[in-house]
Amino acid sequence: MDGTGAPSYRADVAVKDGRIVSIVKEAASAGCQRPRARRELDAEGLVLSPGFIDMHAHSDLELLRDPDHSAKAAQGVTLEVIGQDGLSYAPVDDRTLAEVRRAITGWNGHGDDIDFSWRSVGEYLDRLDHGFDGEGIAVNAAYLVPQGTVRALAVGWGDRPATPQELDRMRRLVAEGMEQGAVGMSSGLTYTPGMYAEDAELTELCRVVAGYGGYYCPHHRSYGAGALEAYAEMLALSRAAGCPLHLAHATMNFGPNKGRAPELLALLDQALAAGADITLDTYPYTPGCTTLVALLPSWASEGGPERVLGRLADEATAERVRHDLEVTGSDGCHGVPVEWETIEISGVTAPALAGYVGRTVAESAALRGESPWTVARRLLAEDRLGTTILQHVGHEENVRAIMRHPVHTGGSDGILRGAKPHPRAYGTFPRYLGHYVRESGVLSLEECVAHLTGRPAARLRLPDRGVVREGYRADLVLFDPATVAAGATFEQPRTPPTGIPYVLIDGRFVIEDGRRTDVLAGRAVRRTPV
Repeated sequence: MDGTGAPSYRADVAVKDGRIVSIVKEAASAGCQRPRARRELDAEGLVLSPGFIDMHAHSDLELLRDPDHSAKAAQGVTLEVIGQDGLSYAPVDDRTLAEVRRAITGWNGHGDDIDFSWRSVGEYLDRLDHGFDGEGIAVNAAYLVPQGTVRALAVGWGDRPATPQELDRMRRLVAEGMEQGAVGMSSGLTYTPGMYAEDAELTELCRVVAGYGGYYCPHHRSYGAGALEAYAEMLALSRAAGCPLHLAHATMNFGPNKGRAPELLALLDQALAAGADITLDTYPYTPGCTTLVALLPSWASEGGPERVLGRLADEATAERVRHDLEVTGSDGCHGVPVEWETIEISGVTAPALAGYVGRTVAESAALRGESPWTVARRLLAEDRLGTTILQHVGHEENVRAIMRHPVHTGGSDGILRGAKPHPRAYGTFPRYLGHYVRESGVLSLEECVAHLTGRPAARLRLPDRGVVREGYRADLVLFDPATVAAGATFEQPRTPPTGIPYVLIDGRFVIEDGRRTDVLAGRAVRRTPV
């Protein structure tokens, strides 16, 4: 399956020096002698496809921490897009780096095992190229300039508009990141400090991105009560800036949105019919995953982590936070009053808090005879905002409807830290192929492969990836359509998949006979110049 969505065919494929050099279809090969090869692999019964592209990954530090990185390599992922949700580790200065490390400890750990030898986007990409002792990294990686980090660097963590001088600096920082190889810009508009940017500010930055042929990837302002309005805001912003748009983890969650995915898709179809350039990604699960601190109202998150902890320590202020969470519905919880029975603790950074992992906040509160807010507040304070959670707030009918859309791509949104991470980090791509293709018939196999390969490569403007075609890079997956399946579950989230015996990056086997080799073939993939 070549990644275009065209019907599959039988063929012999030859690879040399990291490229596909020959594709001989079965009908054309009758009576012909095969080219001589140093190695031949009998793939009878398997499907050869382009390597899968994870359009929403949080492996920013994991790629430099773990040379194995089987979480993604074993799924057939050959390229990850990192720098997501508006917060990552470049561009930074010393102050901003320390603040960002603290702010997203729940996503990536604090990074005490990372050298942080870079400050610019270009230096970070060079560090990925170097990888482990100059050998590279496990899989390829493309980078989005994180708008929240840029704002932290130029404006700080306060809730206020940028001055003209600060906006000019943000424009320059985004331009430098694009010039140094980033493929676009991300935002986290329910995360500080990116959430404090008004549309006019975001539009100006998106115009810079568009000038370099990049795209804008927002985690927008609500996936709950105001979801449709938030999607409409991003569509209008993209139109005003003339910037291609990629909607991150495009879901319709929480009770008010059950069964409402068709309304979102109608909104997208209207924009597409008017000429908009839009794609989106989803993961094939109903629960979501984020940090516990992300649920707080934006006013309580203003000013950075130390200010947040100070507010939580003050009884009167903490009561305001509780009221916003449980009664009003905070913007951090997407405008919906929190239901603590849907909030499961998936990871903590403080060992003393390990007993909370695997239970909902409501369950832990009942066990201790406390209120859920008392438990949540304790976790936030004692774990120094590092707690990660699963949110059981999704709807299967919405997941299925959105993945059928022609502009859909796959993105795991996988957070790899924590005792019980979301299984999407280890199972997204085989789950698409096994559960939603073979078992449920939501997509045809050809459609699904195109969603995971050719379509994301086109969004990234990668001229030689995402399709099985002569001259293209040999980033390839061999999988068994009869057995491919996610092994990861919510109970055992790190169980590897089945039915993916071979994965090649740059023509080199990173998975062979279902096992990770010691090959480090991944590199930073930089933006193709306009």
